[in-house]
Amino acid sequence: MTDLKAELHEKLQVTRGVMVAKLEGLSEYDARRPITASGTNLLGLVKHLVGCEEVYLGTSFGRPPSFAPLPWVADNSVWENADMWVRPEESRAYILDLYDQACRHGDATIEALDLDAPGSVPHWPEERRATDLGTLLIRMVDETAHHAGHADILREIIDNAPGQGDAEEIGDATYWSDYVATIQAAAETFR
Repeated sequence: MTDLKAELHEKLQVTRGVMVAKLEGLSEYDARRPITASGTNLLGLVKHLVGCEEVYLGTSFGRPPSFAPLPWVADNSVWENADMWVRPEESRAYILDLYDQACRHGDATIEALDLDAPGSVPHWPEERRATDLGTLLIRMVDETAHHAGHADILREIIDNAPGQGDAEEIGDATYWSDYVATIQAAAETFR
């Protein structure tokens, strides 16, 4: 029988690694620049996940990490999306260090508590605050995987090449160019 907590924890750790890997080899500009109309950017996604880890796998269980409160939480700019982009004075190393600390703190919470351990999310409406580790661990796996998908697409746009991993095993640049041309031709029939 599968150990559900261990399985969820492993999935979370894998997707955390994807988030960090998507920044490798990028210039400061490419790590920070908005790629989408809503301003989505790679380093901002990591910054956002710092706060998610801090709240959902720390503060919600009475285990605030040593770096809490985060500056963008302390000044309330988080409610103006300040957790989704990185200010010039916030270095990549600073954000990645915070993420590492948040992940290690989250890991300690996961290891210390059972899935049914009670928690309370402070910023949720009072009638919904009560929860448990299992629910918040699922939320963190989902949140991190969700943003890892964004990161895959952003990195593909930045590099103008298919993502790493399976795409490289399937085919080279010519394969992908031909593949995309096939999809475009199919779409063109509906213009």
